[in-house]
Amino acid sequence: MSDVQEAITRAHREEWARVVAGLTKRFGDLDIAEEAAAEAFATAVERWPSDGVPPNPGAWLTTTATRKAIDRLRRETKRDDKHKEAQAVHDDAPPEPPSAIDDDRLRLIFTCCHPALAPEARVALTLRMVGGLTVPEIARAFLVAETTMGQRITRAKAKIKAARIPYRVPSAEDLPARVSGVLTALFLVFNEGYLATGPGTDPVRHDLTTEAIRLTRLIRALLPGNGEATGLLALMLLTEARRPARVSPAGDLVALDEQDRTVWDPALIAEGHRLVRERLAAAAAGVAPGRYQILAAINAVHTSARDMHETDWSQILALYDQLVRVDPSPIVALNRAIAVAELDGPDAALAVVNGLADRLSGYHPYHATRADLLRRLGRVGESRAAYDEAIELAGNAAERASLARRRAELP
Repeated sequence: MSDVQEAITRAHREEWARVVAGLTKRFGDLDIAEEAAAEAFATAVERWPSDGVPPNPGAWLTTTATRKAIDRLRRETKRDDKHKEAQAVHDDAPPEPPSAIDDDRLRLIFTCCHPALAPEARVALTLRMVGGLTVPEIARAFLVAETTMGQRITRAKAKIKAARIPYRVPSAEDLPARVSGVLTALFLVFNEGYLATGPGTDPVRHDLTTEAIRLTRLIRALLPGNGEATGLLALMLLTEARRPARVSPAGDLVALDEQDRTVWDPALIAEGHRLVRERLAAAAAGVAPGRYQILAAINAVHTSARDMHETDWSQILALYDQLVRVDPSPIVALNRAIAVAELDGPDAALAVVNGLADRLSGYHPYHATRADLLRRLGRVGESRAAYDEAIELAGNAAERASLARRRAELP
């Protein structure tokens, strides 16, 4: 990749959300903001190779996108009507008192995660408008057809316009009810960055994980007493701490049991553990933990062990038993089976995993987990077939390389 191409890619990752949020605030229309931002980046692709990368790419993109949006409005034959329609997401209420939280991207997230939208539409719209992912990348993350995802995002934007959803952070009394949908969206944005499901993407997209952590910090600052906001932040930090060991020098993903734990980020682990202890104190006082708090506690156990052999698997299984009651999803059951394998053996775990086939047949970690359990049981042929299934479904080259390496290590 040339220096200019790398600069364009970096600018897209770092500036997309800022440009879209700024345009939405100015013009009050998500369609105009998205299209103008896309046109600005397309213009960068055309001009930067010959003109050079501007000293401030973000400012250049914002200025170019603003001009594109103004040109579009001028071309509209019904400009007045267009401006009226634009009020659908425009905050025309009197200015609110200054707040410690005043971030256009945070406003954009609350707009994308409004309860008037279906939960899956909130996450998809956030990934598109805030995360800057393409429709094919989002469709792959949700295991749905690209056309289906495109229609979902289009309908979500139309719903925002029709319902006249304001572009603002909710009032203090509305925040608790609204924050759950926002946390879900941020969790998915973080996962997309850490798991990098899009084909051709980097194995870990640090821009998305960093942005998800930054915005989750803002949510926690806005609602310091919200246990799930604290739990999600702890979960992200403890996961992000392992990022330096997640990709090998050869470029393939490294599983937890093979990672070099000496390169994990100790500062992030320390902060994550402190947040988990904070929530454990609240649980001791009778406040039941939610999904993110339990997931953070599981990750705290993993990041407390010097290696896989020192991991307290009984504690992890107990936490998964607690998580299943809060979130009885097949993916949670799959992850719980890994702890079962460590305590009760691969045979017991395989029985659990096989019972999830109907619900997870299109999910590559299901086949990868099954392949590993079959390998441990000496069922080489079945393990090889399961690895083939996982490789077929894997989201990017790094995942496929890791799975292929494990497959090649079979007798």
